[in-house]
Amino acid sequence: MSGQDELAAMPLESLMDVTMVTSASRFAQRVSDAPSAVAVLTSQDVREHGWRTLGDALATLPGLYVSSDRNYDYLGARGFLRPGDYDSRFLLLIDGVRVNDSVYDQASIGSDSLVDMDLVERIEYVPGPGAAVYGSNALFGVINVITKAGSAMSGPQGGFAVGGKGERRGRASYGYHAQDGTDVLLSVNATRRRGDALYAAEFDTPEQNHGLAEGLDYQRTHGAFLKASRGGWAFSSGYINRVKGIPTASFGAVFNAPNYTRDTQSFASLSYSVAASEQVALSSRAEWGRADYTGVGWYPDQQERPRQNVDGDHAAWYALNLNATLTGLRGHKLAIGLDAQRNRRRDQFNFDLDPREQKLDDHRADHRVGAYLEDEIRLTGALILNAGLRYDHDSITGKRFSPRAALVWQGSAFDTVKLIYGTAYRSPNAYELYYAVGEGEGGLAANPRLRAEEISTHELVWERQPDAYSKVSVAAYHYRLSGLITEIVRDDGLLMFDNTERASANGIELAAERLFAGGTRLRASYAWQRARDGDGARLVNSPRHLAKLNVTVPLPGEALRLGMEGQCVSRRLTEQATTAGYCNWNLTLLPARRRTAGLDWSLSFYNAGNHRYADPAGPAFVQQAIPREGRTAVAKIGYAF
Repeated sequence: MSGQDELAAMPLESLMDVTMVTSASRFAQRVSDAPSAVAVLTSQDVREHGWRTLGDALATLPGLYVSSDRNYDYLGARGFLRPGDYDSRFLLLIDGVRVNDSVYDQASIGSDSLVDMDLVERIEYVPGPGAAVYGSNALFGVINVITKAGSAMSGPQGGFAVGGKGERRGRASYGYHAQDGTDVLLSVNATRRRGDALYAAEFDTPEQNHGLAEGLDYQRTHGAFLKASRGGWAFSSGYINRVKGIPTASFGAVFNAPNYTRDTQSFASLSYSVAASEQVALSSRAEWGRADYTGVGWYPDQQERPRQNVDGDHAAWYALNLNATLTGLRGHKLAIGLDAQRNRRRDQFNFDLDPREQKLDDHRADHRVGAYLEDEIRLTGALILNAGLRYDHDSITGKRFSPRAALVWQGSAFDTVKLIYGTAYRSPNAYELYYAVGEGEGGLAANPRLRAEEISTHELVWERQPDAYSKVSVAAYHYRLSGLITEIVRDDGLLMFDNTERASANGIELAAERLFAGGTRLRASYAWQRARDGDGARLVNSPRHLAKLNVTVPLPGEALRLGMEGQCVSRRLTEQATTAGYCNWNLTLLPARRRTAGLDWSLSFYNAGNHRYADPAGPAFVQQAIPREGRTAVAKIGYAF
């Protein structure tokens, strides 16, 4: 077994003392020293549980949950996931590169994501505010997806999957590593899926096919990824194009009409890192990104006749990041950095066809710049103070400071206690600020007076690792948000975003991990969370209880392994009703050992119990809840040469 395979097989974030993470403070530090309850998922976890999207993986972590409206997937944290939000309160990084787009600020975690799960080496999730080092969007957490190096493949690979609902997936990859350190990874992929026929009681009339949307849940994607490095230089780029049918008649569309969206995302990054001395490490990175969205749908005109409409945006941005890590000052590890981003295009458009009638043609551009300082101060052998401060200025909301402080106490050889205070903000995105289409019910009004959302948090974390094979943790937190941007209905029937609410959340998260002598691996968590608005009312789409269980078990004979995943989510409020709680199980059967060459395969059953459940819908839907998929089986094979 290679050193990399040995590391991948190690339990509990690779035994904590070995694993170094970089996402919490922008420099390498042990998980136990990080100013957050950092969670790490590995390529081994991805393989053993058959996760197809980034959202599948994140949904297994304490305090996180995922909703779907049959077009996009949305991530909630610690009781906050407003229907209609576009995941702009999380910062998504791929190999450290920001990939939130410049119109919606969306962190894509579903089938539209730039992340190919077969290329994931590990996922670092940093819960809580991250604005002290990253600026806007890092309100609820930072997600950093670290992709595999070419050396992880060292040759060509191919994979194919076939499953229920007409699913077909294919991937071709090539990895190369030379003696001079040159490393290259190239991969392409494609997916086709027929999807479900979806029933909605709200549209159950003879004129609307008795509420059955047929042939409209389809999906087609193709993507590519390239990563190369040599010496201190590194280059990475990604591309995804997805067409998704819309079976839900959202935003007042005609039911059972051929409505669809097309999302295209791409990014490129070039970085250089050098050790100027034993005590000074320097890095710089230039980034470029683009995201294009087009939604094509049929909507009733003033005479209630269907008329085709095209809605969309063009987003383009580029950025520069400079960072220095200094360790020369005794007892200190300093990170000093500067980053700037120019949002060159934040364009939005909307028009009717036959005849063409322009309804929105909005062109915007803006910029932001930030500087940060993070210091890990070792006060004693057992006590660390992590202090960070960032200054940001953007052309929309002006200037602001974001501090964070954490005391990390190694109380014993087994116990770590973290006391964390943090603040963060999110600037309103272009969609919330400037999108204006329609009149009366179903239309949306612009609100260029929006302010930034702000959050302050207090968190206490206790972690205990009594041996190399087990770990338990408890986290208690209090969140307070102000200026929460919410989609409201005005007196004239128009929807509009406004800073209307304050909100707060209190919660406790319990987590445990264990590697048993026989090879069984277990990861379990329970979260109790109470999120309320400024009037004390419970928030929509905010479950009180979350329970998670991930187990992988070697089967008799030790040739096969079974991965089992359970998720229980308590009831949630919709805009006018309540969705029932549910427990859902996924199963994956696969060979016990991952081979570096030869054949690999897996057989997965998602929602194995065929449980019927639904997620709360947002104001853009007639339905109060959108059903999730029933049981789906997927068989996957791969071959490495």
